[in-house]
Amino acid sequence: MIECLLIVGLGNPGFEYENNRHNVGFQVIEAIAESVASNSFKKMSQVAEISSCFFEKKKIIFAKPLTFMNLSGRAVRFLIDFYKIPINKVIVFHDDIDLPFGRVKIKKGGGNGGHNGLKSIDNLAGNDYWRVRIGVGRPTEKSMIVSYVLGNFSEEESEKLDAIKKIISENLSILISNDPKKLESLINS
Repeated sequence: MIECLLIVGLGNPGFEYENNRHNVGFQVIEAIAESVASNSFKKMSQVAEISSCFFEKKKIIFAKPLTFMNLSGRAVRFLIDFYKIPINKVIVFHDDIDLPFGRVKIKKGGGNGGHNGLKSIDNLAGNDYWRVRIGVGRPTEKSMIVSYVLGNFSEEESEKLDAIKKIISENLSILISNDPKKLESLINS
C-alpha cells in the first residue's frame, strides 16, 4: 500500500490576501507543488484546493484550505478523513510572528502559540502533526498585529521568501522523511 501524506499551507482564500504575511503557508506549498506536481490546484468540495503527485513512492496531497485561517481545522479534518491519512502524516506550513522574518522552525506536536489556524486544527484533528513555522516578524505594537499579518511582504522580504521556497522545494525528500526537522538547518544557514 502506498503511503499518503497531506501537506497543508495555511492562509486566507481570495486575491486580496494573496501576498499577505498570513498567507505564507499558501505561498510555500504552491511553490513546492509547482516544482513536483504536473497539475495545478483544483477545488475539492467547498473546503480546499488540492494538488497531488507521487514522489519517492509516496502520494502527496497539497492543500490550501478555503475555510479561512481561523477555520482551517474543518478542511484538515475533511481531508484526513477523505484520504484516510493519519494526523501524524500531516505537515502544516504557517506564519509565525514570534520568529524573526525568514527564520524557520520545524516541530511535531506542541502548543499552537496563539495561532488561530493551528487552534482550529488542534481542536478538530489533534496536534500530532508536523508544523513548519515560517517567521514573518512582529510589529512594534501589539495593536498592529492584525494589520501586520494581513499586510503584504515588502519586495526585499519577497526575495528572501523566494529563496526559502526554493530550498524547501529542492529538499522535498527531507521534508517528507521521518525527520523533516533536518530541513531547518538548510533553510536557516
